[in-house]
Amino acid sequence: MSPAPQSADAFLVDGSDVFHASLATQLEASMGKAMPQLEIRFNELSIAADVAVATKDGHELPTIWNHMKKSSMGLFRSKRSIRKDILHPMSGAFKPSTMTLVLGQPSSGKSSLMKYLSGRFHLSKNIAVGGSVTYNGTSSSDIASTLPQISSYMSQRDFHYPTLTVKETLEFAHACSGGAAVPQRVLDSLQYGSPEENAQAKAVIESLYNVYPDIITRQMGLVNCKDTIVGNAMLRGVSGGERKRVTVGEMEFGMKMVSFMDEISTGLDSAATFDIVKSQKSM
Repeated sequence: MSPAPQSADAFLVDGSDVFHASLATQLEASMGKAMPQLEIRFNELSIAADVAVATKDGHELPTIWNHMKKSSMGLFRSKRSIRKDILHPMSGAFKPSTMTLVLGQPSSGKSSLMKYLSGRFHLSKNIAVGGSVTYNGTSSSDIASTLPQISSYMSQRDFHYPTLTVKETLEFAHACSGGAAVPQRVLDSLQYGSPEENAQAKAVIESLYNVYPDIITRQMGLVNCKDTIVGNAMLRGVSGGERKRVTVGEMEFGMKMVSFMDEISTGLDSAATFDIVKSQKSM
């Protein structure tokens, strides 16, 4: 049995493509089956919202009397609302082991589609959802509670603790997803190969969990700024492009089967965008 790599450099010595291919081969040999995959299908999916219409009567000066009069009149006036289509009925499918580029004009519903499919869309009484969504043939309503655990959604904006360094941010995300401790269900699944294959797979996955933040740091091109604070609009830190890469890297932790990435190229040059997309494709 060959020794398992003990550092991020050892894992990535031949590049991300070889790293992911080699890891998948070793795990599949121990599991006795192919890596789990996810297929998402949506049929006539639509989202609409009832939006209240505000009316302004008159153009009086903002006096206390006028304010009190309008407030009292508003108590007895029936509110008028209109139906706003957020997402027109649409059907489609996201196949396993593929990348899909979603294109559309501003306010066309791209973010709403990604949020809903990833289980992050906030539903309220004024929101109407039509159609159906299935994940590997299972209805979305049956896995609503576990959907956020198997999918990741990266928003258009970068939300981080500005005083943490890049390294600390990624380590914190890793710790929130279980840290270096390999889930028992993962170890239990690595027992269907030969004794040598099982031992090799367990050694590799345990080593991977120990150095995974460093692997993400290198894959995202953040080695040179790993000790710099992330910062924000009020606190100087990494650049906007580096902050976006931190956001992408943060979403790589955890047992995710699908990633929804909303405008990942914002603030990035073409080379950085290509590197991130290439890394995502090899996973």
